[in-house]
Amino acid sequence: MDRLRSSILAVTLGILLTGTATADVLLMDSIQSAPTVDTPRTGMNMDSVRTKHGNPVQVNPAVSTDGDPRRPPITRWDYDGYSVFFENDLVLHSVVHRASAE
Repeated sequence: MDRLRSSILAVTLGILLTGTATADVLLMDSIQSAPTVDTPRTGMNMDSVRTKHGNPVQVNPAVSTDGDPRRPPITRWDYDGYSVFFENDLVLHSVVHRASAE
């Protein structure tokens, strides 16, 4: 019985360790192959973003504009390849779009 338990434990640990190593390798390959995109940095204001990156392809209307300071307006500007999210007039986050699967 102890021999069976030892065998099951060894197989289970082998499967778990192999799965983790494979996931790490795939993640590293994905990061290394991702293209570098120059996006606006957190804290830049809208005027600075327009000056450095030009006019966006699309400006989406602000959401949560009820005036409640706990819910500041969030605006999204779409550029070719990435989107910029603003809280009031400051960059909150920039997101690079995934390449479309063709």
